[in-house]
Formats: sequence, structure tokens, C-alpha cells
Amino acid sequence: MVVADELHFGRAAERLHISQPPLSHQIRQLEAELGVELFHRTTRRVRLTAAGEELRRRLDGLLDALDDAVSDLHEVRTGRAGKLTVGFVSSASYSVMPRAVRRFRRELPGVELVLSPLTSGEQFDKLHDGTLDLGVVRDGDASMGLPLHDLCTEHLVACVPSDHRLASYPEVTPEDLASEPMIGFPSRDMPGFTAQLRSIFRSPVPFPRVTHRVVHQETALGFVAGGLGFTVLPESVSRFKPDAVQVVPISSRPTTTMKVAAPPEGAPAHAAATVFQEYLRIAAQETSGPRSTVECH
Repeated sequence: MVVADELHFGRAAERLHISQPPLSHQIRQLEAELGVELFHRTTRRVRLTAAGEELRRRLDGLLDALDDAVSDLHEVRTGRAGKLTVGFVSSASYSVMPRAVRRFRRELPGVELVLSPLTSGEQFDKLHDGTLDLGVVRDGDASMGLPLHDLCTEHLVACVPSDHRLASYPEVTPEDLASEPMIGFPSRDMPGFTAQLRSIFRSPVPFPRVTHRVVHQETALGFVAGGLGFTVLPESVSRFKPDAVQVVPISSRPTTTMKVAAPPEGAPAHAAATVFQEYLRIAAQETSGPRSTVECH
């Protein structure tokens, strides 16, 4: 393009800060590769051939696009462009996610944020296969094979029908619940959370009979409201539970921790994921007021 602008190999070489012979050699190599002559050369002048004119016309737009692409790649590398895919459990949708998403979209409008409501188990699978950049899960440990960072911890509570005898108790014991039908959760989809539930009922207290298994807290609460049994959920469900459900503390004070899950060590990471994780941490602090039982990390 410089030779086409100057139509003089000497001046073109000066602009490129190289000597003329290598430039002439590169042009000859280009012509040989393309199989066309790009310049008519005489001792007096250099001019473009028809093929040279066409290539110059095409390159004008291509080089501009290449500059844009390089600039965009820099934005992606610094986390200010590209696509970020974040998974989250249902309990995060009414706590940390709204604030984190709002701040992220305001601060990084160039990033396409894709949000996927998924169970913890589904997120673990997608983080391993590279189709998820970041996850917000319930519980879990190193056995998941992923970096996990605690976000906030809260108590687990029993959710019983409002007309049930246990609804009037100031607190219930694991023994009180053991004989009641339970709305449970599939361990494959929610491995960490179900492990926390199992820890409540330690021998000799038997685990309650599970009559239904669901994956969403809202569904579990609906079944409880319908009188199908009790369930155990994070205490924050009291913010949106139906009137037909009563939340009762459990005497052993079991807890559950919301965590941020990242891709496996050594896997490619989106720079914007670090930013979103920080906004999740800030959101957790903001949503836990002075009277909240949620403990932020």
C-alpha cells in the first residue's frame, strides 16, 4: 500500500524505514504468490497495473477492518469487550445477581452478558466443558475440581405449611422433622446443597422420607404451601415465601454458602469474569444489611 501511494520504491522504503532492495524483493514475492503483476516499472516511473489498482481498492477497507479487529482484541483482552456467560442458582436471582448485573452493565457496556439460570450441578459440568465462564452455586467443595470462592453464608430453615403443628414452634429439631414427608432435591443437580441437608440428619436421626424432588426453590415452596410436606431452604426465602408457608429455625443451626465457581485451573479465562466476581462480592455486602443473618466473605 505504501508503494502504491508513493509510486516510487525509494520514497516508499524511506517511509517504511527499510532499505529499497528488501522492499523490491517483497513486492516481487507478493506478485509471484498472487500470480499477477502489480506494478509497471520503468527507469523513469512506477505505476499500478489494473490488478494493482484492484488490490489497492480492496485493501483500503480490509486494512481499516484489521485495525478495528486489533483494537477490539485489545478490548477483549482487558475485559471490556466480548461475551461473558454466567450461570446462577435460583436463590441468587433475588439476592446478589440483580445488583451485580446492573453494575456490570453500567461499567462494561461493551461486554455481551449472557445469563443462564442453572442448578449447581449443571454449572459444574458447563464450567468443566468450557461453555460457562463463571458460576454462582450453592455449597460444594474441592471435590468438584473447580476453584470455589465463598460469597455469603446463611442459616438453613425449615419451611412448613402454615397450618402444620410445627409452624407454631419457636424452632424445630432434626428429630421433629425426621418423621415428616419432605420435599427434597436431586443430588446430581445440587450435590453441595443436598450434602448440607444430609448433614442435618446425623445418626441416629433418620433422613426424612422424600416424597417429591424439585430443582427450584419456588417449586419447593409451592409444594409446601399445598400441604405436600416440608422442605429446608436458605433463610433468605422468607423474603418471598407465600403466606401459606411458615419459616421455622432449626435447632442445630445448619448453614449454606453461596459460592462463585470458576473454570478449572489452566483453562482460558475471560478477563471480565474477574470484574463480575468482584461485583458479586460487593452485591453480597450490600444485600446483607445490619440486621441480616447473611454472613459475607
